[in-house]
Amino acid sequence: MSASHPKVGFVSLGCPKALVDSERILTQLRVEGYEIVPSYDAADVVVVNTCGFIDSAVTESLDAIGEALAENGKVIVTGCLGKKPEQIRAAHPDVLSISGPQDYASVMTAVHAALPPRHDPFVDLLPDYGLKLTPKHYAYLKISEGCNHRCSFCIIPSMRGDLVSRPVDEVLREAEKLARGGVKELLVVSQDTSAYGVDVKYAEREWRGKAYQTRMKGLCEGLSELGLWTRLHYVYPYPHVDDIIPLMAEGKILPYLDIPFQHASPRILKLMKRPGAVDKTLERIQRWRAICPDLTIRSTFIVGFPGETDEDFEQLLSFLDQAELDRVGAFAYSPVDGATANALPDAVPEEVKQERLARFMELQAQISTEKLERKIGSVQTVLVDAIDGELAIGRSKADAPEIDGLVQIQDGAAAGLKPGDFCEVRIMGSDEHDLFGLVGEEED
Repeated sequence: MSASHPKVGFVSLGCPKALVDSERILTQLRVEGYEIVPSYDAADVVVVNTCGFIDSAVTESLDAIGEALAENGKVIVTGCLGKKPEQIRAAHPDVLSISGPQDYASVMTAVHAALPPRHDPFVDLLPDYGLKLTPKHYAYLKISEGCNHRCSFCIIPSMRGDLVSRPVDEVLREAEKLARGGVKELLVVSQDTSAYGVDVKYAEREWRGKAYQTRMKGLCEGLSELGLWTRLHYVYPYPHVDDIIPLMAEGKILPYLDIPFQHASPRILKLMKRPGAVDKTLERIQRWRAICPDLTIRSTFIVGFPGETDEDFEQLLSFLDQAELDRVGAFAYSPVDGATANALPDAVPEEVKQERLARFMELQAQISTEKLERKIGSVQTVLVDAIDGELAIGRSKADAPEIDGLVQIQDGAAAGLKPGDFCEVRIMGSDEHDLFGLVGEEED
């Protein structure tokens, strides 16, 4: 063990919700005097925060645990795959401890057992917003844990439990601290952002001398007071989503909705245990855009779900064509251990899944290309993420980090831009994913 501060290595896998869990564990480690190190060799013990949602994520998590064991030897496992300790023990019997998601106390207990803390209050100083794994200028803001839905392809409730909402004043205070720490953009995440507060009957809490309901609209109204970019993710298409669109039109939160529609065939949606009123969904999208013309909608879909016929898939393509969604991700269905969809009949052959996925993405690429072309000549507000040679790489209001497109600012370095800067960029070109532009380019 190190002679100075005990040193912990950390591997964080999975979704933004898991990333927030990692940030909380890391913050507690630093509060207790542990030093976080970037290599196995420098660490006295390694914590691996796992993902277990789909088979590829399970494989990645088991591989990461194995690598940490081989390189370091002392490994503590937490996260979603921790809900299946027998699977981890079968592959890696020598791990020190296994705990599930959000079980921060068990992680710290295991760290204490392997590596007693040496706290020095005079040097172990932390910003009041804790440690972050994202760049300084944006942060994920997790508003709840768990989910009340039982989608047939998903095992999240078995891993993270039913919905538990954080009190709205607690969330707003955390956002306020992040803003003081230099954050310019908040990415609101949960398993189901639309359901926020239903478990606490939308209880009112006070923040800055004003009462806010613990519900999505109240949260957005409060966050708008901070003057940051606020971006909503994982929004389930409940009717009260309509209440948020005027806030977007007024510039209070970003005109951006991440709604995982998953499919567009009412029959397949029923098998998925998802909302199935596709015609009403299209009407709502049109109504949202009438209120907020700049609205960006991103979504995810599953193709090749058990029982999906050619007709079902054509309905999905038709929806995609009519909805003209801005950003879309798609996946070929694969069985997830523990999901009820595994028992459904009429599995789609793998080659058919891949052919449908290719057709789906080809259509979406055409839609995305055409929509981005319409932005050529416009001026977009861009948040700079990085400088790469002469380029500044940033994102517009329509782009979430890591999952959407980028804005490449050709003269960004010459303009003196830095990560975290906002700038106005005239768009000069585009492709199917990204925009290209110049700072301060005057219109002819």
